[in-house]
Amino acid sequence: MTNEITIDPNTRYYRTEAFWADAEFYFYGKVTNAGGKDKANIHIVTDELGTVIIKTPISFLEKYDENLLYKTFGIRATGKQHSETGQIDTSSLSFVELIDYQRNYDEEYLKGLREKAKKAWLGKTNPDEWLREIRGGYDGILLHY
Repeated sequence: MTNEITIDPNTRYYRTEAFWADAEFYFYGKVTNAGGKDKANIHIVTDELGTVIIKTPISFLEKYDENLLYKTFGIRATGKQHSETGQIDTSSLSFVELIDYQRNYDEEYLKGLREKAKKAWLGKTNPDEWLREIRGGYDGILLHY
């Protein structure tokens, strides 16, 4: 077997501007099914897309101690997304991570995250220098915040 491709005067090559790109998604909702004999998956009902079926490793489902059914979770998954329309190819979704999801808005938790980010990132970084570095020496207008 070879990995060669031959291009000659009879070769026809068509390329469209739009394509399906690898992407990462987060789905939030209620798990209504998990498992499968040969092809394991998780069914999650979302507000945006309805029921989404995500291929899931049997090894994850074997090790997960709690019952997933009828509980609300977030699921991080990879798959294909159309570059122009944003449409998700739901047949390509593969499980990455289960996220314990709480819908409660917690202002104190968010304040803590902002403070942590401020100390870790903003405390050590001069925004003007950072922008200059990111722009790669571009001498255009520099925004000051």
